[in-house]
Amino acid sequence: MSDDVRLVAWVRGHVQGVGFRWYTRAKALEIGGLSGFALNLGDGRVQVVAEGPRDRCERLLEWLRSGDTPGRLEGVTEIWDTPRGGYDGFAIR
Repeated sequence: MSDDVRLVAWVRGHVQGVGFRWYTRAKALEIGGLSGFALNLGDGRVQVVAEGPRDRCERLLEWLRSGDTPGRLEGVTEIWDTPRGGYDGFAIR
């Protein structure tokens, strides 16, 4: 039985144009074992999709909420799901 999960998080605030996606990718690579992407949305949010072991996805979510991110964080909303796969590493989109 796999403990892999899919985390989809939407980050609100001043998070575009400040390197947020780059730092998110760097943090995901630092944590290790995660695949997915960070994507700017048209409404100013950043969407983060991460798949991998639950504890590692939780670490990424904790970092997203920590305020130790570039820009000005106003909030994070997340959902958990089963992994879909198909990602090659962690990308910036």
